[in-house]
Amino acid sequence: MKRADLSWNALRAWLRQHRVQLALTLRMTIAAVVGLVLAQALSLPLPLWTVLTALIVTQMSVGRSLKTSVDYLFGTIGGTVYGAALALLIPHASEGALLGVLVLAVAPLALVAAIKRNLNAVPVSSIIVVLMPAITHASPLDAAIDRVYEVGLGVVVGLLVTFLVLPAGAHRQARAVAARTLDLLAQSLDLMLSVPAGRQDRPRLMQIYDTISLALSDLITSAAEGEQERSARLSAEPDASPLRRTLQRLRHDCVMISRAVDQPMPDDMQGRLAAPLAAFGAAAAGYMTANAVALLARQLPPDEAALDQAHAAAVAEMAAFRQEGLTSTLSDELAGRFFALAFALEQIRRNLGDLGNVVAEQSATAR
Repeated sequence: MKRADLSWNALRAWLRQHRVQLALTLRMTIAAVVGLVLAQALSLPLPLWTVLTALIVTQMSVGRSLKTSVDYLFGTIGGTVYGAALALLIPHASEGALLGVLVLAVAPLALVAAIKRNLNAVPVSSIIVVLMPAITHASPLDAAIDRVYEVGLGVVVGLLVTFLVLPAGAHRQARAVAARTLDLLAQSLDLMLSVPAGRQDRPRLMQIYDTISLALSDLITSAAEGEQERSARLSAEPDASPLRRTLQRLRHDCVMISRAVDQPMPDDMQGRLAAPLAAFGAAAAGYMTANAVALLARQLPPDEAALDQAHAAAVAEMAAFRQEGLTSTLSDELAGRFFALAFALEQIRRNLGDLGNVVAEQSATAR
């Protein structure tokens, strides 16, 4: 029984962890089935294009689906019109003529797609319209009309499924990514300041920084998709861009601190600064973790009293060390790292205050 309970709990945990991916899987499956059924019911010549388009349009979030559908539909119409015009105006009964028309159908539109990457469907549609009559024995005009119908139906199916089946808003995904980023930043800060300078686990820190970079890239994408939803009046959520910018600044602060403490300090400096720096690192990490929870729960940010106290203690000890003239005995390299650390502590405290403000803004709609 205990083993069964553990297996069931592990399965539930896995389902919760991958619920976004499972929802996308369900939407894509439904979109493919519905697209095929409708294309067959309407007797479209090639239901394949409807199914493929429905899958392409069905994306992780509503905002991404909107952008993909608009880009793909415009690209399809533009490529179809261009390809149909070439096929109708230039005779290509022979193999050589067909190759020439194919070059004209691909080269200009490939340049357009290279410049405007969101229009990568343009050359594909042009090629299909030029070559499809040889396969289906239809006229270029009929092939063009069928192509637009098939793709248009796929776009409609993909959008309807995205809106109706477990819809996922980009702003919600942005908050989830931001919360994950805050947890990673908290881990990195705790790793840096909880041990004496020069004893950090550098491989682990580098791994965390790489993961943070990927998470920030996802956050940029989710924030842009959220703006697509806001522009289409499908969401009243606050803009996620201030949250993204704040997290990027916090990452820069963590990198500055990491570089300042990656080499051993003199014993007298280490003895005075180790405890207050470790206390500030723990307080700042706890504050970021609490804000991650607040983001997910749409709650107000945590109190900053403990963070203020730890920061004030660390800054006061560094100021005392400087006022006693002890920095004058340091080498240029050590003095530079000392003042860089002092500057980084001021910057991260300011940016943690900004974090509380943007978390409060994100929770405003829920309240």
